[in-house]
Amino acid sequence: MKVRTQDVFETMHADLAHVDARVAQAATVDFPIVSSLVGEIVRAGGKRLRPLVLLLAGRGYHYHLEPLVTAAAGVELLHTASLIHDDNIDRAALRRGKATLNSKLSSGAVILVGDFLFAQSAMLAAATENTRVVAVFASTLGDICDGQLREMFDAHRLDQTREEYERRIFGKTASLFAGAAEMGAILGGAPESDIQALRDYGAHLGLAFQIMDDVLDLREDTAELGKPAGNDLRQGTVTLPTMLYAATLPAASSEADVLRAVVAGDRDDPAAIAEVVASIRSSGALVSATAVAQSYVERAKAHLLAVPDEETRDLLEQVADFALARST
Repeated sequence: MKVRTQDVFETMHADLAHVDARVAQAATVDFPIVSSLVGEIVRAGGKRLRPLVLLLAGRGYHYHLEPLVTAAAGVELLHTASLIHDDNIDRAALRRGKATLNSKLSSGAVILVGDFLFAQSAMLAAATENTRVVAVFASTLGDICDGQLREMFDAHRLDQTREEYERRIFGKTASLFAGAAEMGAILGGAPESDIQALRDYGAHLGLAFQIMDDVLDLREDTAELGKPAGNDLRQGTVTLPTMLYAATLPAASSEADVLRAVVAGDRDDPAAIAEVVASIRSSGALVSATAVAQSYVERAKAHLLAVPDEETRDLLEQVADFALARST
């Protein structure tokens, strides 16, 4: 096991504080009640992994902090805006234990707040004055929308393929990690081959992150998640653990019947959902899905061989390890 002399979150704390300040400034809304709610969401943003990846991707080359902080703040706001829209679509009442905007505002108001933050994030990307960064930002936004649409139209389909699942989670989650790493490398002046390697690192990191998110949705309880356990099942969203569990069931079995009914939305009672969650937990599907996430982490780390700075490589490896080891 590698002995590490520094922690990535401690090392990058001061730079991430600059990102937080830019995010808070850009997320300010003129309406006090809305501004307060948005501020709570921004402050509850967790470890800031996406801006962290962007900063680190630039750190290994020419670390000009101002444009990197600006782009990183844009990435974090883009992430926040997508979560606001996602919660509105899912009609989710809680995220990270906090009330969502749509639990307090009308659907129309929530969509407009999300749109405002999307616009602010785009303005931050433009403020880097790097047309290539703006192009990557725009492409990433398109990928996120594609992922959300696929999640919406693939809902309640137990027969979807692994390829369909991975394409969906690339758009929904991994595209922003990939775009963040690419933008950071561009702003750092990395060679073209390194820019591509760091984008691939971000993509595989993001896939691992989302698979672990899907595992946690079924493995942890509501108190740890800050939202109802098994929420994906309630929404009819079929994730990798559920797919792996379904593959173990005889088609003509009571377990398969209950799973199909829950995914289809024909049964949404707590007892049925709890039964499926318990069955998935005991089936080995969570262990198998975690192994898939581990394989993506290893692939992400392999791309870091291109990064010339050893310290930065180590910090990026830590981010990949965190994506696998997190509990919420």
